Amino acid sequence: MSEFVYPPVIATARTLFRLMGLRFRVEGAEQVPRTGGAVLVSNHVSYLDFIFAGFGAHPSRRLVRFMAKKEVFDNKISGPLMRGMHHIPVDRNAGASSYRAALNALKGGEVIGVFAEATISRSFTVKDIKSGALRMAAAADVPMIPMAVWGGQRLWTKGRPRRLFQRKVAVTILVGEPMHPKRGDDFEKLTKELRDRMTELLEKAQREYPDVPKGDETWWQPAYLGGSAPTPEEAAELDRQDKEIRRSA
Repeated sequence: MSEFVYPPVIATARTLFRLMGLRFRVEGAEQVPRTGGAVLVSNHVSYLDFIFAGFGAHPSRRLVRFMAKKEVFDNKISGPLMRGMHHIPVDRNAGASSYRAALNALKGGEVIGVFAEATISRSFTVKDIKSGALRMAAAADVPMIPMAVWGGQRLWTKGRPRRLFQRKVAVTILVGEPMHPKRGDDFEKLTKELRDRMTELLEKAQREYPDVPKGDETWWQPAYLGGSAPTPEEAAELDRQDKEIRRSA
């Protein structure tokens, strides 16, 4: 597979982040296999998560092909980049084709990135997740690796103005131990285990995060740590309202 776009994009991102003074902590990167297919499953707190989650695979010299909603590929700016990096569009009206594309990539030895919550979590906790990533890993007979990213919400997240040039923000990327789902497993049970693992990683990232919100910055801290982010219940209601607005548009 030709890689004319992905490496320059990574190099550009690294340069920009260095100029911004972003402080990265990456832990557990050795869990990403250096060869063969794998599914990376990350939480979702910002629009930059695909970049940060991808950084977790860089020490293993792997390029992650993320599954992202079709609208991102339709954009005249992001679309060419996404296609050039061989990410996989997800059309919710034709999900089977996206699944097949990801499965073929996994069998071809690629690393596929999935945000199992589907949308950004406004509460900055792990939302309910679906079993698709587990079933995909089982069908391709590849490991599934839980991840947690934290800090990117301070730069750009749902419902908040973009602050892409905020300096010296800390970004934490934690990679957990692989799971090895197989055909015929109890996927309901495994989905709960995956969510528990993601939650454990995320809470570790949050509790060990070096920065403390000050003044009116408490919005990026989850409610369970004393922040002013919506509770999971409040976030679910906001998501429901968004869906209603989109349906009526």
